[in-house]
Amino acid sequence: MKATIWHNPNCGTSRKTLAILQETPGAEVEVIEYLKKPPSAEKLGQLYRDAGISPQQGLRMRGTDAAERGLPDADDGTVLAAMAAEPVLIERPLVETDKGVRLCRPQEKVHEIL
Repeated sequence: MKATIWHNPNCGTSRKTLAILQETPGAEVEVIEYLKKPPSAEKLGQLYRDAGISPQQGLRMRGTDAAERGLPDADDGTVLAAMAAEPVLIERPLVETDKGVRLCRPQEKVHEIL
């Protein structure tokens, strides 16, 4: 099974989620450090749709200026464009497998798609 994780190595939850993936028998893990290689607005839109959440639910609020910029109340396109331009606004980790996508907070949510 292929699993892609949009990962921040400085985030404990992201590291724990990656460890779960690496310990899963048969998992072929692709790690994308999204702060270095941000996903496009289109890719983010697809990930959130597949996860069953809105882009606003995928916003990282802590340590960002998302609230001050009004992003929690902005339309999807505005939020996705802001995330693509400033990937620090993306809550992590996002994991995609053939079984779906999850925003893995807490990290145990990854088991839903393994």
